[in-house]
Amino acid sequence: MKTPEHFESDVLFFFDGKPRELAMFGELFGRMEEAFPEASVKVQKTQISFYGRHLFAAASLPLRRRRDWPKECLLVTFGLGYRKSSPRIAVATEPYPGRWTHHVVISDERLPDDELTGWLREAWDFAESKR
Repeated sequence: MKTPEHFESDVLFFFDGKPRELAMFGELFGRMEEAFPEASVKVQKTQISFYGRHLFAAASLPLRRRRDWPKECLLVTFGLGYRKSSPRIAVATEPYPGRWTHHVVISDERLPDDELTGWLREAWDFAESKR
């Protein structure tokens, strides 16, 4: 995966004071790096974004937390051309017709699993099919 020059220090700054969330991101990043070696990643102010030709996924710290969400968690966001239905998807919105944004709450280092990786693969394929 293509990473910017200061990627590691930027990630440490992004997760400053949040060691569990940093560990969760580390597991997620490892899966992303394995599944999408041709992708690139960019640390931004509010999220860490994953790109092919277009943005296809992001990881962030929840800004507005639902009461039933764990105190220490990571939000994984991805886009698809349809609404995916699963109890693991905390929020799904349709910002544009035929473009659904899905948010999955990760609260354990073991949760970036094959199911989530499959959804991220679908998001990659959907993003790559855009003009």
